[in-house]
Amino acid sequence: MPEKRRKFSPQFKAEAVQLVVSTGRPVAEVARELQINEGTLGNWVNTWRRENPEPEPEMSPVERARLSELEAEVQRLRMENEFLKKARLISTGVST
Repeated sequence: MPEKRRKFSPQFKAEAVQLVVSTGRPVAEVARELQINEGTLGNWVNTWRRENPEPEPEMSPVERARLSELEAEVQRLRMENEFLKKARLISTGVST
């Protein structure tokens, strides 16, 4: 005889997810405590996290300055790379 599937109320699901999210406890631990399948609780938690993404933390002025430096360096390196490609083609006698 097939095993009967348990049904869980939306409130139970929400409370189970909050036990994981708000306490930082592992899904397996909370699932054992609530006597539900670890995979089931994991699915509920993943669904909640997809629907409620954490906001991106704002960058500090130091981080913004560092990002600007890195972007400028990437741009400079790209230009150098293009120059070196062209110089190599010229030195080998290949025309573009």
